[in-house]
Amino acid sequence: MLTVGDKFPTFHLKGVVSTDLKSAFKDFNNASDKGKWKIVFFWPKDFTFVCPTEISAFGKLNKQFNERDAVVYGVSADSEFVHHAWRTHHADLKDLPFPMLSDIKRELSNALGILDKEAGVPLRATFIVDPDGTIQFASVNGLDVGRNVDEVLRVLDALQTGELCPCNWEKGDAVLKVG
Repeated sequence: MLTVGDKFPTFHLKGVVSTDLKSAFKDFNNASDKGKWKIVFFWPKDFTFVCPTEISAFGKLNKQFNERDAVVYGVSADSEFVHHAWRTHHADLKDLPFPMLSDIKRELSNALGILDKEAGVPLRATFIVDPDGTIQFASVNGLDVGRNVDEVLRVLDALQTGELCPCNWEKGDAVLKVG
């Protein structure tokens, strides 16, 4: 699995940005949202049970990520059409403020090393990528356990300080000073 300090892989994926078929689909790649921090999170499959709880949690915090000059990309190995159908028919996903990307060929999931060996779907992986395209945070949960989106935001805050942040540090807390 790629981890902190590695370059995030090159990708070209189709994303779903709305329920309106006329404007629902958009292409995304490494140059999209250039110069911003990227929060890239993966879920195993659409139309499942844990996944929408995580996706909607990222949606609820999207404004806070944007205020920190970060964009959120959600990714699974389902097609953009499956994403669109799920988004259209699931109340918590209809108005998502970020794209749902389709890694249907599993190229990005493979490059990151996050495919579950038995199920062949992405694990619940989360990456924080800095504006230079370097992974600064990587976390992976098994298929049955949802992640903590508040923790992703907390880690982004800590990374953006450029300082040493102690255990359980929260935005506004003192950072460590050495010497």
